Amino acid sequence: MIAIDDKRLKLAIVGRPNVGKSALFNCICKKRIAIVDEAEGVTRDRIYAESDLFGMPFVVVDTGGINSRDPGEYSDHIRSQAEIAIREADAIVMVVDARIGVTDLDLDLVKLLHRTDKPVTLAVNKLDNNDDDAAMHDFHCLGIERMIPTSATQRRNIAELLEMAFEGAEAKKTDNQPPPQTIGVAIVGRPNVGKSSLVNFLLQEERCIVSPIPGTTRDSIDVAFNYGGQSYNLIDTAGIRRKNAEHEVVDKFAAIRSQRAIDRADVCLLMIDAREGITTRDKKIANMIEESKKGCILLLNKWDLVKNFRMEHCLRGIWEEVPFLRHCPTLCMSAKTGRNVEKIFPFILNVDAACRQRVGTHELNTFIERAMQVTPPPRIMGKRLRVYYMTQVTVQPPTFVMFINYPNLMTGSYKRYLYNRFREKYPFLGAPVIFHLKRRSRKDLNVTN
Repeated sequence: MIAIDDKRLKLAIVGRPNVGKSALFNCICKKRIAIVDEAEGVTRDRIYAESDLFGMPFVVVDTGGINSRDPGEYSDHIRSQAEIAIREADAIVMVVDARIGVTDLDLDLVKLLHRTDKPVTLAVNKLDNNDDDAAMHDFHCLGIERMIPTSATQRRNIAELLEMAFEGAEAKKTDNQPPPQTIGVAIVGRPNVGKSSLVNFLLQEERCIVSPIPGTTRDSIDVAFNYGGQSYNLIDTAGIRRKNAEHEVVDKFAAIRSQRAIDRADVCLLMIDAREGITTRDKKIANMIEESKKGCILLLNKWDLVKNFRMEHCLRGIWEEVPFLRHCPTLCMSAKTGRNVEKIFPFILNVDAACRQRVGTHELNTFIERAMQVTPPPRIMGKRLRVYYMTQVTVQPPTFVMFINYPNLMTGSYKRYLYNRFREKYPFLGAPVIFHLKRRSRKDLNVTN
């Protein structure tokens, strides 16, 4: 279904758990993308990011810690994700912990790497200064010729590590055409509603680890892909928990990453478990999307498991709880079976177009005049609201300003009336619509004219 075309060099970072891979990944990217914590096994999925080395662009891939001797609940999945990254990579950096020395897990991993035909560089991490470099000699037994002391926390020898890793690798030829406009799409929702399953189905590969255990995904995972000639950046986020359910620091970081994913997206896919309906947590996430002024599509996942319940009844309850979702396209689907998944992309294009839509000032003034003629505003303290004119000032989100005589005369009920009439005339499907009031007297208008 998805065509992925990336001609840049790829660098995979691998190693056993808790050697500093994610810290090194963030250091190379010059951003805090991957969650870093002292606990083992924080990173589970492959995480991709862009970087450059002296003007040469490349993609760096962070992987989970490979633990071949621990039958943990995610060990096989993490190893599978790391092996995919190794196969895709043009160069590999294996990270080891200089303070602990060579371990059995390091020996197991290096056997796997020696079976590949990819150039491998050993980053002996946590060597903060030259005085500690003697610890490097313990790692010669791994049989990796390219070896360099590094410190992700001190940013030591990062450029030298990249030069060594890409030594002999030829930069891939890329065309000089400007990159196509990309639509950022964030998949958000509570834990275990099927967000990662949707990503995997779209990509037709095990891109994200899927488990019935809530909270499997922790980092926000970006996937660049092309569908139907349109470029997308799909962001799989961690499930947003209740505050009192964030027992670990990692959960708090995951929630922050999810909020940031919403902020940098153009369209958000709010996924809800159709069997449970909309919950308090779902309502708060919908409010987060509306407050961030992002386009929204409502996905009722696991619809194949719903019996004897009509979509209309389900939607009526959702709209009563969150009025904003009344204006968002809704899709009953199943990420597991692929039911209706192909309909997501037309919805994304429609919502993105709605967020960029403009309405002319003359057309807006005709609308506001007719709306006020049908239902005039109430008289308050002997005065009546007057709207002199209305204009659109920006898009993404569509934002409008109404110039009026006295802002205090715009009651909440009348503003809702104008808002609802506006939505009937201009649906702006899935897009938030922002209205601002600005006082302007007739005297000011006469001076302007």
